[in-house]
Amino acid sequence: MEKYFGFKEFNTSYKKEATAGLTTFLAMAYILFVNPSVLGDAGMDKGAVFTATALAAALGTLFMGIVAKYPIALAPGMGLNAFFAYSVVLVMDIPWQTALAGVLMSGIIFIFITLFKIRETIINAIPEDLKFAAASGIGLFIAFIGLKNAGIVAPSEATLVSLGDLTQGPTLLAIFGFIITILMMIRNVRGGIFYGMVITAVVGIFAGLINKPDQIVGAIPSLAPTFGQAFSHFDQIFTIDMMIVVLTFFIVDFFDTAGTLMAVASQAGIMKDNKLPRAGKALLADSSAIAVGAILGTSSTTAYIESASGVAAGGRTGFTSVVTGGLFLLALFFSPLLVVVTPSVTAPALIIVGVLMVSVLSKIKWDRLEIAVPAFLTLIAMPLTYSIATGIALGFVMYPLTMTVKGRVKEVHPIMWVLFIVFISYFVFLVE
Repeated sequence: MEKYFGFKEFNTSYKKEATAGLTTFLAMAYILFVNPSVLGDAGMDKGAVFTATALAAALGTLFMGIVAKYPIALAPGMGLNAFFAYSVVLVMDIPWQTALAGVLMSGIIFIFITLFKIRETIINAIPEDLKFAAASGIGLFIAFIGLKNAGIVAPSEATLVSLGDLTQGPTLLAIFGFIITILMMIRNVRGGIFYGMVITAVVGIFAGLINKPDQIVGAIPSLAPTFGQAFSHFDQIFTIDMMIVVLTFFIVDFFDTAGTLMAVASQAGIMKDNKLPRAGKALLADSSAIAVGAILGTSSTTAYIESASGVAAGGRTGFTSVVTGGLFLLALFFSPLLVVVTPSVTAPALIIVGVLMVSVLSKIKWDRLEIAVPAFLTLIAMPLTYSIATGIALGFVMYPLTMTVKGRVKEVHPIMWVLFIVFISYFVFLVE
């Protein structure tokens, strides 16, 4: 096994890899409880989503570790689950079963373009500034959801939104959770988000704001409510609105995965001549995990930037991912803890993930108006319209126009013009 994973080449050991695998798991274990909470808002069975989340994360991460041999873990992505629940299901009024079919279709497309090695062409076609704007917009959207769930932001007839009642117990608990989590992250505590949720839940129980769980370890929740639902509604995705949904799933996960793979691989010293060895296998792991996760009953699965915490702890090979994947399988038996993960417990995690995602704003060329306008529309429209798809659509429609007026039309890739037409059709459909 040491020879297969290349322990000697990377100067590592079982102890280092196991420690790294545990570190990565703790850094992203929050998704086991946040994902059921988010998708539960869309009407999905939380127990089934918990099981689907753990299995999708385990299978995707094991594939990444054993086949691609990378210390990178996968799980249902933040942002993608928010788009699934709040934009597709609640705003567009699309059944969650049909939304799962959309995720499955995006996974199939991913597998296709990975096998035919055309991912790079698409990555290069979309300008870097729009990628940064999309990531930041999703961060604002997630943070807004977290603030709303915490009760810090509340509806207002006069101003649409306003400051909530900060004297309410659940709101105070969420504020406490946010502060304690931020303090741990500033102190570089590994798994700070996860530990923050644990501490917040414990304090909530003692304060009488959260019911105490009857048990900690229990039977694995049934997948029956969600398993295979994507197939039963697959024929419903061939409409304009669902094609836009599939395209949004595709675009968001596309850049999320590509950016994470490059960042973590660089940190681990795996990059060679600025290229990613075994890139095809790594991308296939991600693509397959999306399709498998949709069949099980969860939103898009993607590579997690939290994998960097495991690399920082010494992880260098796929054995790190094998350990992380194994821990996700073990986590299947801890579903009774779902009852303590209330909105007050998950809200701080959503806000903090939002903070982390908007960090790339500084990379946008704000001094160039032809770039600043589409970038700004992309990131601001997501939280204000409660739709990631609308934000991406506005940016992708405006960018070719501003670049053309500026006299830089030759810099606009033909694929961007195709997307321009697609998203114009999307807005026409919304008006109708």
